[in-house]
Amino acid sequence: MKKFNIEIEEVLQRIVEVEARDENEALKLVRKQYRRENIVLDENDYKGHELRVISE
Repeated sequence: MKKFNIEIEEVLQRIVEVEARDENEALKLVRKQYRRENIVLDENDYKGHELRVISE
């Protein structure tokens, strides 16, 4: 039998609506909320997964 390293990647995704003057400000506001853990993705935000063989 051989041993394999398999990478598992899960994708969590959510659309967040925010009011801002422009796109840059909107990104900055959401980034700040995310870093402060005011936005936390969970199992309800699950969009899928991928499996990849990394090495034998």
